Amino acid sequence: MSPLFQRKIRTAGLVGKYHSADVVASLPQLASFLRERGVRVLIEEGIADSVGAAREEVSSYETMGAEADVVIVLGGDGTMLYAARRLAEFGMPLVGVNQGRLGFMTDIAREEMLAAATDLLEGRFTAEPRVLLEGEIWRDGERLCGSLAFNEVVVNKGDLGRMIEMRVEVDGEFLYLLRADGMIVATPTGSTAYALSANGPILHPMVAGIAVVPLCPHALSNRPITIGDDCHVDVTLISTHDARVHFDGLERFDVRAGDRLRIGRSPLTVTLLHPPGYSYYAMLRSKLHWSETPKH
Repeated sequence: MSPLFQRKIRTAGLVGKYHSADVVASLPQLASFLRERGVRVLIEEGIADSVGAAREEVSSYETMGAEADVVIVLGGDGTMLYAARRLAEFGMPLVGVNQGRLGFMTDIAREEMLAAATDLLEGRFTAEPRVLLEGEIWRDGERLCGSLAFNEVVVNKGDLGRMIEMRVEVDGEFLYLLRADGMIVATPTGSTAYALSANGPILHPMVAGIAVVPLCPHALSNRPITIGDDCHVDVTLISTHDARVHFDGLERFDVRAGDRLRIGRSPLTVTLLHPPGYSYYAMLRSKLHWSETPKH
C-alpha cells in the first residue's frame, strides 16, 4: 500500500497547459483557494500572464523545484510529462488535475479539484514513486547527447517510408537484429502509452521492469519482452538509412548508421500523488476500457 503524503504544504507550484481555456478558467480558482488557506502560490511563468498572476507569484521551474512543497499540474498527460521531466532533478511531488482528453496521469477530474485540494492539504493523498529512463546517443566513441524519459524512448524511421535495421543488446548480450519501423523502450508508466498501441505489455507501476517493444517488426517471432529495470539496452543502427530517437515525444535527435543509443534506468524518480480512493486498476478500466464487456 502506498504511504500517505503528509508533508506540511506551505508553498504550492501551479503549472497549466498553455492556450487552454479550461486551464485559464480553473487555475485562478485553485490559486485563490490555496491562498485563502495560507498557502503561498507560485505560478509557472509560461501561463502566468494568461491568468493574471501577481509579479511575486510568477515562477520558473527551477524556482518551483527549490521552493515548493508540491506542484499541481492542470492539463493532460502531455503537460504532466513535460512538468515531470523539468522537475525530476528536484524530487518534486506532482498532483495532476485532468484538463485534457485521456488524463491517465492526471487523475483528478476538474469538478473535483477543490475537494481534492482539501484532501491534499489535510494529508490524505498517497505517494507513488515512478521510474525514469535515461538515454544517451554515442557516435564514434563520443557522447552526442542525452535526455530523460518518463514514458518511453523511441527509435523510429523518421520521415522514411521504409524499415530500419538495428542491433539490440541487453547488458552487452546480443538480443536480436531487428528490421522494423522502430522500437519502443518504455517504463511501467509508459506501458499504457505508445507501447500499448504496439501490443506491448501493461506493467503495473510497482513492477521493476522495462518493456522492449518492436514497432511493426518484419518477423513473426519479434515479440515484446520485459527486462529488469537494472538492465541497459543498447541499440545500434546498422541500416544505411537515417533514423530518429524520441524522448517522450518532446525531444528528438537524428541518428545515422553506426550510432548507438544506450538506455537505462535513471537515478532520478518522479513521485505522483493520488487522491483518496485512487486505484490503478480502476484507471485502466475507466480510461482505457480494460477488460470491458463486449457490447452486442
